[in-house]
Amino acid sequence: MVELLLPKNSRPTKGKVWPKPKAKNLREFSIYRYDPDEKNNPRIDRYFVDVDDCGPMVLDGLLWIKNNIDPTLTLRRSCREGICGSCAMNIDGLNTLACTKGMDEIEGIIKIYPLPHMPVVKDLVTDLSKFYAQHRLIEPWLQTKTPTPGTEWLQSHKDREKLDGLYECILCACCSTSCPSYWWNGDRYLGPAILLQAYRWLMDSRDEATEERLDNIEDPFRLYRCHTIMNCTNTCPKGLNPAEAIAEIKKLMIERRV
Repeated sequence: MVELLLPKNSRPTKGKVWPKPKAKNLREFSIYRYDPDEKNNPRIDRYFVDVDDCGPMVLDGLLWIKNNIDPTLTLRRSCREGICGSCAMNIDGLNTLACTKGMDEIEGIIKIYPLPHMPVVKDLVTDLSKFYAQHRLIEPWLQTKTPTPGTEWLQSHKDREKLDGLYECILCACCSTSCPSYWWNGDRYLGPAILLQAYRWLMDSRDEATEERLDNIEDPFRLYRCHTIMNCTNTCPKGLNPAEAIAEIKKLMIERRV
């Protein structure tokens, strides 16, 4: 299910069907379009991509459209390797990365929308300012009280392994924007991505601000709006489990009261 924050007074508008290129192997793309400068309603445009002339990923198809058909199509992308998280969008009903989603994984029309329930800046670009502000709120850096060692902070292999499944988060926002609790309470609930990041620092053996970190997120809304719907885990393009991280934070909250 995709829930979009539409501009005010939006009404369904028929989009443009762009001409088919002269090619044998075509894939149809159905793409959400919205330009605030035009002051028009959002629309869905249809494009046809020559798959013999571009790479296999959805991002390749989008860039082919931008380079060969419609240069006004707007999207974010950077690394093209599933590392930066820039090209996160809703593809075929699932929040994922366009650079790691193969066109051959999708049957029929390739339907693309911006990340759900985020203000749309233009086309497939959403405003993630609030998301990044929430990330800053959890203070995602090493905090220590003991004197800084002369060389480096040491960590055992066993302690390092505790960060597996946490440090790989690329802050693409796929999980948070798939969470109904975040849709409804995004101004106060931190959401699965940020709470996964919070747990990463709680689990770091080198960090010495555990109590302060727990105090910071122990709140009826910041932490406890999670209802274990599991959308976050199901959609994570890196195969991480934010729902488990949130459950572990709740256990830490209980343990410190005993």
